[in-house]
Amino acid sequence: MKIAIGADHAGYRLKDVIVPFLQELGHEVEDLGCNCEQSVDYPDYAITVCDRVVQGAADRGILICGTGIGMSIAANKVPGIRCALVHDLFSAKATREHNDTNVLALGERVIGPGVAQEIIRIWLETPFSEGERHTGRVNKVKELEHRFSLQP
Repeated sequence: MKIAIGADHAGYRLKDVIVPFLQELGHEVEDLGCNCEQSVDYPDYAITVCDRVVQGAADRGILICGTGIGMSIAANKVPGIRCALVHDLFSAKATREHNDTNVLALGERVIGPGVAQEIIRIWLETPFSEGERHTGRVNKVKELEHRFSLQP
């Protein structure tokens, strides 16, 4: 699987741990920054990663900031993205099974590297259930996205 990953200044250290972890799992990783402590704007990195996912250049995306909140808000503004902010193992599995998420947001200041790695492993390995009720709900989300999209 090809994974696009991005972080702001509050999440780059965790990103630097996650990139080799993803590679060890056999995934191709596109690291889209940032790589420093200097303050940057999280929406810039969220949009860059989400563009890669929407364009099909990446199968999934991972975003990391201090809490994951800002990244998840920005990501969910992009048509075609279903981003979940996850800090526990149950949610990592449920968001794939029930919501077919294609982007994962994490908070470096909220969880440590070990928990982050396990969340990512579960999230990447869990398929969408494709059950009728879950598919129907995801389709309703897509309809909302289309209804409120600024794009024609």
